[in-house]
Amino acid sequence: MPEPITLVAVGGGIAGLMTHLARRYFEMAKEVVDIILGTIALVLSLPILAVCAVIIKVSSKGPVFYRQVRLGKDAKPFWMYKMRTMHVDAESTTGAVWACDNDPRVIRPCQWMRRSHMDELPQLVNVIKGEMSLVGPRPERPEILAELEKRYPEVRKRQVVRPGITGLAQVRNGYDTTVKAFKRKLEADLEYIEHRKWSKELRIMAATMTKLNDKETH
Repeated sequence: MPEPITLVAVGGGIAGLMTHLARRYFEMAKEVVDIILGTIALVLSLPILAVCAVIIKVSSKGPVFYRQVRLGKDAKPFWMYKMRTMHVDAESTTGAVWACDNDPRVIRPCQWMRRSHMDELPQLVNVIKGEMSLVGPRPERPEILAELEKRYPEVRKRQVVRPGITGLAQVRNGYDTTVKAFKRKLEADLEYIEHRKWSKELRIMAATMTKLNDKETH
Protein backbone atom coordinates (compact mmCIF):
# COMPACT_ATOMS: atom_id res chain seq x y z
CA MET A 1 0.00 0.00 0.00
CA PRO A 2 1.45 3.43 -0.94
CA GLU A 3 2.66 5.58 1.90
CA PRO A 4 0.54 8.67 2.78
CA ILE A 5 3.27 11.02 1.60
CA THR A 6 3.24 9.28 -1.79
CA LEU A 7 -0.53 9.63 -2.06
CA VAL A 8 -0.27 13.32 -1.20
CA ALA A 9 2.41 13.85 -3.84
CA VAL A 10 0.42 12.02 -6.51
CA GLY A 11 -2.76 13.86 -5.55
CA GLY A 12 -0.97 17.19 -5.70
CA GLY A 13 0.46 16.33 -9.11
CA ILE A 14 -2.95 15.41 -10.51
CA ALA A 15 -4.51 18.57 -9.07
CA GLY A 16 -1.76 20.67 -10.62
CA LEU A 17 -2.23 18.96 -13.99
CA MET A 18 -6.01 19.51 -13.88
CA THR A 19 -5.51 23.18 -13.05
CA HIS A 20 -3.04 23.57 -15.93
CA LEU A 21 -5.41 21.89 -18.39
CA ALA A 22 -8.38 23.96 -17.17
CA ARG A 23 -6.48 27.19 -17.69
CA ARG A 24 -5.18 26.06 -21.08
CA TYR A 25 -8.64 25.16 -22.41
CA PHE A 26 -10.11 28.30 -20.87
CA GLU A 27 -7.63 30.36 -22.91
CA MET A 28 -8.43 28.43 -26.10
CA ALA A 29 -12.18 28.80 -25.62
CA LYS A 30 -11.81 32.46 -24.64
CA GLU A 31 -9.94 33.23 -27.86
CA VAL A 32 -12.67 31.60 -29.96
CA VAL A 33 -15.40 33.48 -28.07
CA ASP A 34 -13.45 36.73 -28.46
CA ILE A 35 -13.23 36.32 -32.24
CA ILE A 36 -16.94 35.48 -32.60
CA LEU A 37 -18.23 38.22 -30.29
CA GLY A 38 -15.63 40.69 -31.56
CA THR A 39 -16.78 40.18 -35.15
CA ILE A 40 -20.44 40.59 -34.21
CA ALA A 41 -19.69 43.71 -32.16
CA LEU A 42 -17.64 45.24 -34.99
CA VAL A 43 -20.42 44.73 -37.52
CA LEU A 44 -23.00 46.23 -35.16
CA SER A 45 -20.66 49.16 -34.46
CA LEU A 46 -20.19 50.16 -38.10
CA PRO A 47 -22.95 52.84 -38.05
CA ILE A 48 -21.43 54.41 -34.90
CA LEU A 49 -17.95 54.31 -36.43
CA ALA A 50 -19.30 56.01 -39.56
CA VAL A 51 -20.82 58.87 -37.51
CA CYS A 52 -17.60 59.29 -35.52
CA ALA A 53 -15.55 59.30 -38.71
CA VAL A 54 -17.60 62.13 -40.20
CA ILE A 55 -17.30 64.23 -37.03
CA ILE A 56 -13.53 63.73 -36.89
CA LYS A 57 -13.02 64.63 -40.55
CA VAL A 58 -15.16 67.76 -40.24
CA SER A 59 -13.56 68.87 -36.96
CA SER A 60 -9.87 68.34 -37.63
CA LYS A 61 -7.36 67.76 -40.38
CA GLY A 62 -5.74 64.37 -40.37
CA PRO A 63 -6.68 60.67 -40.46
CA VAL A 64 -9.82 59.30 -38.83
CA PHE A 65 -8.01 56.36 -37.28
CA TYR A 66 -4.59 56.10 -35.74
CA ARG A 67 -2.48 53.33 -34.33
CA GLN A 68 -0.23 53.26 -31.30
CA VAL A 69 2.36 50.71 -30.16
CA ARG A 70 1.24 48.77 -27.08
CA LEU A 71 2.64 45.71 -25.34
CA GLY A 72 0.55 42.56 -25.48
CA LYS A 73 0.90 39.07 -24.09
CA ASP A 74 4.50 38.17 -23.19
CA ALA A 75 5.42 41.84 -23.79
CA LYS A 76 5.02 41.41 -27.55
CA PRO A 77 4.49 44.82 -29.20
CA PHE A 78 1.53 45.34 -31.51
CA TRP A 79 -0.31 48.19 -33.16
CA MET A 80 -3.45 49.09 -31.19
CA TYR A 81 -6.14 50.92 -33.18
CA LYS A 82 -8.25 53.85 -32.02
CA MET A 83 -10.29 56.64 -33.53
CA ARG A 84 -8.29 59.85 -33.53
CA THR A 85 -9.86 62.19 -30.99
CA MET A 86 -6.76 64.34 -30.47
CA HIS A 87 -5.13 66.90 -32.70
CA VAL A 88 -2.49 65.56 -35.06
CA ASP A 89 0.99 65.48 -33.45
CA ALA A 90 -0.55 66.09 -30.00
CA GLU A 91 2.52 64.56 -28.37
CA SER A 92 5.15 65.87 -30.78
CA THR A 93 6.72 68.10 -28.13
CA THR A 94 5.98 66.08 -24.99
CA GLY A 95 6.36 62.44 -25.97
CA ALA A 96 4.22 59.78 -24.29
CA VAL A 97 2.30 61.30 -21.38
CA TRP A 98 -0.62 60.30 -19.18
CA ALA A 99 -4.01 61.57 -20.29
CA CYS A 100 -6.04 63.70 -17.89
CA ASP A 101 -9.50 65.12 -17.34
CA ASN A 102 -10.33 67.98 -19.74
CA ASP A 103 -7.27 67.06 -21.79
CA PRO A 104 -6.49 70.07 -24.02
CA ARG A 105 -5.17 67.76 -26.73
CA VAL A 106 -8.66 66.38 -27.38
CA ILE A 107 -10.67 67.83 -30.27
CA ARG A 108 -13.69 69.50 -28.67
CA PRO A 109 -16.43 67.86 -30.82
CA CYS A 110 -14.80 64.48 -30.10
CA GLN A 111 -14.82 64.70 -26.32
CA TRP A 112 -18.01 62.63 -26.09
CA MET A 113 -16.28 59.80 -27.94
CA ARG A 114 -13.69 59.55 -25.19
CA ARG A 115 -16.26 59.85 -22.40
CA SER A 116 -18.34 57.05 -23.92
CA HIS A 117 -15.27 55.06 -25.06
CA MET A 118 -16.51 55.02 -28.64
CA ASP A 119 -12.96 55.83 -29.72
CA GLU A 120 -11.95 52.35 -28.47
CA LEU A 121 -14.25 50.47 -30.89
CA PRO A 122 -11.52 49.95 -33.55
CA GLN A 123 -9.77 47.73 -31.02
CA LEU A 124 -12.32 45.09 -31.96
CA VAL A 125 -10.03 44.58 -34.96
CA ASN A 126 -7.19 43.81 -32.53
CA VAL A 127 -9.48 41.29 -30.82
CA ILE A 128 -10.32 39.58 -34.11
CA LYS A 129 -6.61 39.43 -34.97
CA GLY A 130 -5.88 37.71 -31.64
CA GLU A 131 -3.74 40.55 -30.29
CA MET A 132 -6.27 41.55 -27.65
CA SER A 133 -9.23 40.09 -25.78
CA LEU A 134 -12.59 41.61 -24.96
CA VAL A 135 -11.67 41.32 -21.26
CA GLY A 136 -8.20 41.62 -19.78
CA PRO A 137 -5.64 44.10 -18.43
CA ARG A 138 -5.36 47.23 -20.55
CA PRO A 139 -2.22 47.18 -22.74
CA GLU A 140 0.47 49.70 -21.81
CA ARG A 141 2.67 51.87 -23.97
CA PRO A 142 6.34 50.78 -23.80
CA GLU A 143 7.44 54.21 -22.51
CA ILE A 144 4.88 54.26 -19.72
CA LEU A 145 5.49 50.62 -18.80
CA ALA A 146 9.20 51.40 -18.32
CA GLU A 147 8.21 54.20 -15.94
CA LEU A 148 5.79 51.94 -14.05
CA GLU A 149 8.36 49.16 -13.61
CA LYS A 150 10.58 51.45 -11.59
CA ARG A 151 7.92 51.57 -8.89
CA TYR A 152 5.99 48.34 -9.48
CA PRO A 153 8.33 45.53 -10.68
CA GLU A 154 5.42 43.06 -10.58
CA VAL A 155 3.69 44.95 -13.41
CA ARG A 156 5.13 42.43 -15.87
CA LYS A 157 2.84 39.77 -14.40
CA ARG A 158 -0.03 41.48 -16.23
CA GLN A 159 1.45 40.32 -19.52
CA VAL A 160 0.90 36.59 -19.02
CA VAL A 161 -2.52 37.04 -20.66
CA ARG A 162 -3.76 38.94 -23.68
CA PRO A 163 -4.70 42.56 -22.90
CA GLY A 164 -8.33 43.56 -23.11
CA ILE A 165 -10.59 46.37 -24.29
CA THR A 166 -12.09 46.38 -20.80
CA GLY A 167 -11.13 44.72 -17.54
CA LEU A 168 -11.71 44.40 -13.82
CA ALA A 169 -9.50 47.42 -13.12
CA GLN A 170 -11.57 49.64 -15.43
CA VAL A 171 -14.99 48.68 -14.05
CA ARG A 172 -13.78 48.85 -10.47
CA ASN A 173 -11.52 51.93 -10.47
CA GLY A 174 -11.87 53.63 -13.83
CA TYR A 175 -8.77 54.59 -15.80
CA ASP A 176 -5.55 55.59 -14.08
CA THR A 177 -3.93 58.98 -14.65
CA THR A 178 -0.74 58.77 -12.56
CA VAL A 179 1.91 56.25 -11.56
CA LYS A 180 0.64 56.40 -7.96
CA ALA A 181 -2.96 55.72 -9.00
CA PHE A 182 -1.79 52.76 -11.06
CA LYS A 183 -1.37 50.67 -7.87
CA ARG A 184 -5.12 50.02 -7.60
CA LYS A 185 -5.27 49.08 -11.26
CA LEU A 186 -2.37 46.65 -10.85
CA GLU A 187 -4.00 44.98 -7.84
CA ALA A 188 -7.25 44.51 -9.76
CA ASP A 189 -5.47 43.16 -12.84
CA LEU A 190 -3.50 40.60 -10.83
CA GLU A 191 -6.70 39.56 -9.05
CA TYR A 192 -8.39 39.04 -12.40
CA ILE A 193 -5.50 36.95 -13.75
CA GLU A 194 -5.43 34.75 -10.67
CA HIS A 195 -9.19 34.07 -10.63
CA ARG A 196 -10.25 34.07 -14.28
CA LYS A 197 -13.49 32.21 -15.03
CA TRP A 198 -16.49 32.65 -17.28
CA SER A 199 -18.73 34.12 -14.58
CA LYS A 200 -16.16 36.86 -13.92
CA GLU A 201 -15.79 37.56 -17.64
CA LEU A 202 -19.55 38.04 -17.97
CA ARG A 203 -19.75 40.27 -14.89
CA ILE A 204 -16.97 42.50 -16.20
CA MET A 205 -18.62 42.85 -19.61
CA ALA A 206 -21.98 43.62 -18.01
CA ALA A 207 -20.40 46.19 -15.68
CA THR A 208 -18.64 47.80 -18.64
CA MET A 209 -21.99 48.56 -20.27
CA THR A 210 -23.02 50.57 -17.21
CA LYS A 211 -19.85 52.67 -17.27
CA LEU A 212 -19.92 53.91 -20.85
CA ASN A 213 -20.37 57.49 -19.61
CA ASP A 214 -17.21 57.46 -17.49
CA LYS A 215 -14.41 59.68 -18.75
CA GLU A 216 -11.61 58.07 -20.71
CA THR A 217 -8.33 58.97 -19.07
CA HIS A 218 -5.86 56.47 -20.39
